[in-house]
Amino acid sequence: MCALQAQAVESFARQTVAPHQANRPAADLIAALASSTALKSHESHYPCACCSPRMQLINARIAAGLSRRQFIGGAAAAVGLLASSHTASGLTAQPKAPERPILFSNLRLFDGVGRIVRKGVNILVKGNRIEALPNACETVNDAVIVDCGDRLAMPGLIDVHWHSMLCALSELELFTTDVGYIYLAAARAAEQTLMQGFTTVRDAGGPSFALKRAIDQGLVNGPRIYPSGAMISQTSGHGDFRLRSEVPRGNTTPLSHVENLGVSVIGDGEAEVLRRVREVLMLGASQVKVMAGGGVSSLYDPLDSTQYTEQEMRAAVQAAEDWGTYVMVHVYIPRGIQRAIRVGVKCIEHGQLADEETVRMMAGEGTWWSLQPFLGDEDANPKSDPFARAKQLEVAKGTERAYALAKQYQIKTGWGTDILFSAKNLEHHARQLAKLTPRFYEPLELLGIATGQNGELVALSGPRNPYPASLGVIAPGAYADILIADGDPTVNLDFLTEPDANLRIIMKDGRIYKNTLAS
Repeated sequence: MCALQAQAVESFARQTVAPHQANRPAADLIAALASSTALKSHESHYPCACCSPRMQLINARIAAGLSRRQFIGGAAAAVGLLASSHTASGLTAQPKAPERPILFSNLRLFDGVGRIVRKGVNILVKGNRIEALPNACETVNDAVIVDCGDRLAMPGLIDVHWHSMLCALSELELFTTDVGYIYLAAARAAEQTLMQGFTTVRDAGGPSFALKRAIDQGLVNGPRIYPSGAMISQTSGHGDFRLRSEVPRGNTTPLSHVENLGVSVIGDGEAEVLRRVREVLMLGASQVKVMAGGGVSSLYDPLDSTQYTEQEMRAAVQAAEDWGTYVMVHVYIPRGIQRAIRVGVKCIEHGQLADEETVRMMAGEGTWWSLQPFLGDEDANPKSDPFARAKQLEVAKGTERAYALAKQYQIKTGWGTDILFSAKNLEHHARQLAKLTPRFYEPLELLGIATGQNGELVALSGPRNPYPASLGVIAPGAYADILIADGDPTVNLDFLTEPDANLRIIMKDGRIYKNTLAS
């Protein structure tokens, strides 16, 4: 801002806030102006926001010779001013890492492992890890003390079936828009995901590598991402999104738009499956996603189809194991699940149509079952096509039985949502967790699945684990992913469905992204 602009803002402040205080410092006047109702009414005369007192005020506060402490307060006021305007806010800057250890005190602890909430213990965070769980009466020197007011302290939530790049846009938008817009929408959705208490996601397919890198480097805010990269599909399989006019594919035919985006990729035969698996591993996949059966969102394949031969799927598993990680498969029906288990797949995604024989096989082999609450209700992914909607309802019928069988045979179960093509459903992310109790699980049992148990599942990637410390637990050495919340998980998990009101502190990697305790 030029000198004349600075003088104009100061003059406006003197006239508006303190017309009879000629000796009052300019910095104080401008600070007072920030909370003045006169600013908003005066601003309406400016057709351009860049020239308005709102923007001039921000620049003036910087130019007024404020102390470092005053500048920080002024910057916060400026953010508040911008947020109250009608223009869309941009991505939020990553909070700074605390300079001193943080001690969370006066809390009720759910640690992600046991099925109890305990008192008499504090949480000491140093850097990005949990340093210790000292007794409440124990003195900790040089720590910033955060009094939690007898609120719940719990690990950050983990969603093990998430699509970072596919959740915020409709199917038509995703497959027709340019890639830059997709990434911008995904970045915004990632921040929204974090602010709902999800500090980690396992991405079950899509080009999330760049978004993961941006989050890890602090360019945008979002959860930790375990990326799978492109979903690997046979021709006509669940990941084949080509139009009918693109078939047949010749030996020199270029890849389809969806393949070029990195959403899915087609591989037929052992040699091509090996190539596709090795390509996603080269790009940084922490695990590999293979389509082993029909799906709801795909255009052509029947839900009861079995996809990939044992030889093809075994090639994928071998390539992943050689790289030090594992394969997860999309599949619903018994035949496809059993084939996947026989070749060494570590995790079944969906599987709502499994029969009891198949579930016994899962239990015997120690296979993980990643289940989603597909109940055909208000949280269902939108399906306007009658063919897709019929498949969706068929899956919904099997969901209740799938949860019952998983509990009966004590299957290692993960929880995820698989929100696809629906910005609307993003607003109710945690509702898909809370609604499972008491219908299928006791609240603490379910919360343990969405934290500590899901942390075990993402750790299956072994040496390819991008985040090697423990996740989903509050324990010494674990990553400092902590939620302080108004709620009682011994009763229900409904408090998670209103994160704006009930999540008072959101900490990820030792950094506080939200803190409303002070207010």
